[in-house]
Amino acid sequence: MGSAVPPLYLDACATSPPAPAVLEAMAEVDRNAWANPSSLHGFGLAAADVLERSRLRLAHLLGCDSEELLFSSGGSESIHLALLGVAASLPAGRLLISAVEHPATVAAADQLHRRGWEVCQLPVNALGQVEAAALEPLLAPPTRLVSVIWGQSEVGTVQDIGTIGALCRAAGVLLHLDAVQVVGHRAIDFSALPVDLLSFTAHKLQGPRGIGALLVRRGVTIQPLIGGGGQERGRRGGTEPVALAAGMARALELAQERLEAGGGCDPLMQLRDDLLAALLALDGVHLSGPDPRRGEPRLPHHLSLLITDRAGKPLEGRRLVRELWREGIACSSGSACSAIQPTPAHAPAGGASPVLLAMGLPPDWAASGLRLSLGPWLKGRELERVPAALERARTRMEG
Repeated sequence: MGSAVPPLYLDACATSPPAPAVLEAMAEVDRNAWANPSSLHGFGLAAADVLERSRLRLAHLLGCDSEELLFSSGGSESIHLALLGVAASLPAGRLLISAVEHPATVAAADQLHRRGWEVCQLPVNALGQVEAAALEPLLAPPTRLVSVIWGQSEVGTVQDIGTIGALCRAAGVLLHLDAVQVVGHRAIDFSALPVDLLSFTAHKLQGPRGIGALLVRRGVTIQPLIGGGGQERGRRGGTEPVALAAGMARALELAQERLEAGGGCDPLMQLRDDLLAALLALDGVHLSGPDPRRGEPRLPHHLSLLITDRAGKPLEGRRLVRELWREGIACSSGSACSAIQPTPAHAPAGGASPVLLAMGLPPDWAASGLRLSLGPWLKGRELERVPAALERARTRMEG
C-alpha cells in the first residue's frame, strides 16, 4: 500500500469505525456508571438507570416498546435467539429461509434441522429477491417460522417486507427479519412492520462491537439461549454491558439525525450513485444485484460489482481485494463473516459466492464479486480516486 494518501475505508457492511461521539458517550458511562446494573446499591442503581435510559432511547428511535427490546452480543446472537428461542416454544415444524441469508441464519437453521425441524430454502430471482409466488404455497402447515434478510449484505438487495409480512400474517406464521444492514440507513417503525422479530447490531452504524439487540413483538414467546441471573426479563442471562448500550443508543441517534437531514433518505445514496456512475464508465465493470438507476430497491450505501479483464474473463474477487489494498482501498469480495469460515464439504468450489450462485450466475462470475460499502466518514472527493485505483489493480492482475 502506498503512503502518499491515507487509506480509504469502503467496507461498512463488514463493520464501521466508531463515531467520536459514540466513544465519548461510552467513556462517560465507564467513568460514572461502571457497576453491575443488577446490584441494589447506589453504584448499581446508577448503572441500571443508564441501561434503561439507553433502552428507552433505542425503543423510541425504533418505534417499539422498551419491553420489546432485549440486548445481545450482536447480530449473530440475535438471529440465533430469534430462531432457536422461538422454536424452543413450538412443536417441530418447518422453517423457511431465503437462499441469500447471512451465514448466522444458515447456522441457526442447521441447528433446528438437527432438532427435527424441516428447513426449506426459498429461491430468489436474478436480483436476489424472494418472490411472493414462491413463498405463498410454502406457508401452509407445517411451516411455523420464516426468516428473511431485509438488506442483503453482499449484493445490496432490499426485500419487499410489506408483501412478505402480509403473507406470513395471513398464514399465521411468525416472521423474523435480519435487519443488520438496514438499521441506521432507513427509518424503522417496528410497531408498523408486519414482522414479529427483528435483529440488528451496533457496529454496522458506527457503534461499538459486542452489542446488538433483538426486537420481540409483545406476545411472542422465546426461550433463553443463555441462562443465569434472569437479565433482559429472563430472556438472556449475563451482566448487561451498560457502556456498550449507551454507545449503541448514541450511534442510532446520529444515524437518525443524518436521515432527518436527508429528508428521510440516507445522504450516502448520492455518494453511492456518483461512485457507481464513475465505475460503470470503465470497461469490464458490471453491477450485480438491484440497479438503483432503474429504481430497484437497494441498500443506499452499498455497491456490488462483477469485474472482468479486458478480454471479458471474470477476475477473482478476493485477489482483487488484496490488489486494491495495495492502492489504499479497503473493500470486500462478499460477506466478511463467511470469508473466514472453514469451507464445508457442500460449499461451492473456487471461491464462488453462494449468494451469486443462488441468483443464477455461473461459478466463474460468482467468484468475481467486489463489494464497496460506504459510511458517513466519507466525502465525495475522497471517492474520486477509486476508479483509477481499480484500473491499476486490475492491470496488475492481468500482467
